[in-house]
Amino acid sequence: MAETETPTLNVLSGIQPSGNLHLGNYFGAVQQYLEFVEQGHNCFYFLANYHALTSLRDRSKLLDLTRSTAMDYLALGLDPDRCAIYIQSDIPEVCELQWILSTVTPMGLLERCHAYKDKVAQGIPSDHGLFAYPVLQAADILIVRADRVPVGQDQKKHVEVTRDIAQYFNTSYGEVLKLPEPYIPEHVAVVPGRDGRKMSKSYNNTIELFAPEEEIRRQIFSIVTDSATVAEPKDPETSIIFSILKLFCTEEESQAWGDRFRSGGMGYREVKQAIFDKFMEKFGDARRRRRELEKEEDYVAEVLRRGVHKARTIGGPLVDQVRDAVGIPRLIYD
Repeated sequence: MAETETPTLNVLSGIQPSGNLHLGNYFGAVQQYLEFVEQGHNCFYFLANYHALTSLRDRSKLLDLTRSTAMDYLALGLDPDRCAIYIQSDIPEVCELQWILSTVTPMGLLERCHAYKDKVAQGIPSDHGLFAYPVLQAADILIVRADRVPVGQDQKKHVEVTRDIAQYFNTSYGEVLKLPEPYIPEHVAVVPGRDGRKMSKSYNNTIELFAPEEEIRRQIFSIVTDSATVAEPKDPETSIIFSILKLFCTEEESQAWGDRFRSGGMGYREVKQAIFDKFMEKFGDARRRRRELEKEEDYVAEVLRRGVHKARTIGGPLVDQVRDAVGIPRLIYD
């Protein structure tokens, strides 16, 4: 019997350019992005600068971080010939779709979204943009007819809300929008921050991928550890530093390090040095490429233009279809 071919899927994911990329971004997201590209899917990876406006209100910083994140993606190996990399705000149809979706989205659905409550609890100002964030997120996903959205377990709700919004629209106007599925890898890495909480720019507990070497050393050597002496045995299962070290290790290496933790006679400084060495080995080529991209502004701009064109090739006709379905067909064309 012939093997069944894996269907080609539209895969979409985005990241806010509100801070420098870190280990959590790589092991929790970019690593999966690369896998989808290698599998031959139609991949759309965008820089969510509209979303970033809910927390970043510094024009120069937003411009710099958007450009910087695009270079980070390229340096980490995303091939623009095999995937679309683009800036969210370069697709005007996104906001048009967002508004139409907002007219069918119940207030109760948005009020139940935990991300809004969590961000307000962190001190982020409560405004309409933050409250309506899930509708814009739905537009991002639906506009490229995404089949799969790679997310962590804690972000699965975002895709479920998008499906709910799409279903509200389809119930009112017919089966126009494709319902996406979340993709949650079975063995996705959980990346703790330097303080033990989830690694996050908002917690200021990251290990940045492209920071200067001495800054990376400082970040790694500031990982919180307990007061155990060199001689004392240590429990790898509860150790933040072991969890970070494992990200860079094979299964055999992890086992060997775990045995050393349990046996005693090993200090945390040695472990931090091992993390630093493995970090520089894993990301050395990407860091060199990242420095080269700083001098290739025209190339980066062309990559983003090509990515936008690919996304709009799908998004433009979709929005025309949505407009026609609701009764506001486009009568004037560019």
